[in-house]
Amino acid sequence: MTNDAPIESLLNLGPKSGQWLREAGITTIAELERLGPVVAYRLVKQHQPKASLNLLWALAAGLKKQDWRELSKITQERLRKEAEE
Repeated sequence: MTNDAPIESLLNLGPKSGQWLREAGITTIAELERLGPVVAYRLVKQHQPKASLNLLWALAAGLKKQDWRELSKITQERLRKEAEE
């Protein structure tokens, strides 16, 4: 998969998450890599206040080609704190 692959091809994302990312202006995996998962999550939250922390974890894990359930609790907590700053 190239970095210019559509955002929907990122592991862990469903159709709704992909749509939310597109609405926030993130259309490719390369754009997500440039922004990072925390900034991307914040952008989505501006448009979709209902977006949960699962989206943040899905983005972070997807960039590492991991299932989001494989993220450690420590990593999840670090990402949550960053997103709330």
